[in-house]
Amino acid sequence: MNRVSLISRTFTFGIVAAACALVISGCVYDVPITPKPTRKVDAKLLGNWTSKDGKSKMKVVKLDDSNYIVSCDGDLYRAYHSDVAATPFVTVQILEQDKPRYAYWTWRLSGDGTLSLRNVNDKLVPDDTKDSATVQKLLKKNLQNPALFGGETQMTKDN
Repeated sequence: MNRVSLISRTFTFGIVAAACALVISGCVYDVPITPKPTRKVDAKLLGNWTSKDGKSKMKVVKLDDSNYIVSCDGDLYRAYHSDVAATPFVTVQILEQDKPRYAYWTWRLSGDGTLSLRNVNDKLVPDDTKDSATVQKLLKKNLQNPALFGGETQMTKDN
């Protein structure tokens, strides 16, 4: 599978294990943000989600106390919280691959239940970064830089 195809697949997923969103940009990395989850599964993220434009759907289920499985358009992902400097990130592992590959997202759940997802920009966190500690340092260094994140995808929970 080529890089463009892999990125397209990654993007349709998005958050804490969530995010089959539809953002069209996302970089794929060889290492996770954090080697292990930084917190437990958030029950508010579980369920079926639809993008605001109605084009993308995803299902988020609990795998165990700290991991989610996300299904999006037939593709499966494992996701977990990888908070850095009190910022809610998620490491998204692309399943059904020979070698582990990851996407990095930040997420926010608003009071009205809208899930907002944004992917990390590979210009500020290069896709050839080789270890999680360096990824975390780059994220911390750029947290106040608006260019750290790509466009926002919004999703609403299905009833």
